[in-house]
Amino acid sequence: MTRQAHRRDRLRAEAAGRGFDAVLVTSLVNVRYLTGFTGSNGAVLVGATAAGDAVATDSRYRIQVGVRAPDLPAVIERAAAVALLKRASGQGMRRVGYESHDVTVDGLRDLAAAAPDVELVSAERAVEGLRAVKDEAEIATLGKACAIADRALAGLLADGGLRAGRSERAVALDLDRRMLELGAAAVSFETIVAAGPAGASPHHRPDDRPLADGDLVVIDFGAEHGGYHSDMTRTVGVGTLDGWQRDLYDVVARAHRAGCAAVIPGASTRAVDAAARSVIDQAGHGAEFGHGLGHGVGLEIHEAPALGPSSAGTLGALMTVTVEPGVYVEGRGGVRIEDTLVVRDGEPELLTTTGRDLITV
Repeated sequence: MTRQAHRRDRLRAEAAGRGFDAVLVTSLVNVRYLTGFTGSNGAVLVGATAAGDAVATDSRYRIQVGVRAPDLPAVIERAAAVALLKRASGQGMRRVGYESHDVTVDGLRDLAAAAPDVELVSAERAVEGLRAVKDEAEIATLGKACAIADRALAGLLADGGLRAGRSERAVALDLDRRMLELGAAAVSFETIVAAGPAGASPHHRPDDRPLADGDLVVIDFGAEHGGYHSDMTRTVGVGTLDGWQRDLYDVVARAHRAGCAAVIPGASTRAVDAAARSVIDQAGHGAEFGHGLGHGVGLEIHEAPALGPSSAGTLGALMTVTVEPGVYVEGRGGVRIEDTLVVRDGEPELLTTTGRDLITV
């Protein structure tokens, strides 16, 4: 049995528990997860038995779907989801789950019109729930993505690519180029390089401002490998730093250690966030840590589970999450330290390995 077939069986069991005859999956990330198919148009039907499964795409991907999903019958139709729902109707499937977070209002109307005898019921991110727990092959792929990012940053620092006078944009482009040259299929997201006061903006976009002596520089970046995304942040000092900057770094570093230590199977996601947040609160910077502690990472850069003060759920073994506390002082700068971890029995496995002590260049 292929990994994808095993995943479809897991979804099949979930669907049976909800009283579905089938699930129609339209999110392209989820289609890839369940079939291996990576085209820009596709859907998959997971029936009550494997005999009811099928994948659909259009003629542009006729060859690719046969190669990537050879164990599934392929329906070649431009309106992939509609074609599969008609197939479900023709096979007597009357209650079908669909991805309400992905299907538009117009798309739902088209589905309902195509198979009026089928009851469409939200599947409520069922596939995302399955994706939250990784298998060892997924973790190995994610580990390779993390290693690419680690090596790229090491090369940037060793070659003097982070220095006073160089622009944020030039540093970001240099780091992106290094990740691609080391084997990344793409960068995970738009690389963040935020120097000096810009570091107070967690999602600052790099611009032409030159790095200056005395800057803290927040660098948030990742590499995509095999469809999986790494995510890491390091904060580096340029030249001579003031005492307040070193103190701020120490607070975030302690919060990061506390957050990582809390990443254990069975821990509530809210408690993991609280473990790190309490360190920042006690240091008097609670109002300057406005985002959640972390998130799941895998085929998407942000996926389940969420680690935040209002998040729900618990961590399970083999989930992959980020821990990324930060403090952002408006007008002065910020610090964030982020790693990608695997939830393991005992203690978490760090996939990003660059040191966490304050580096100055």
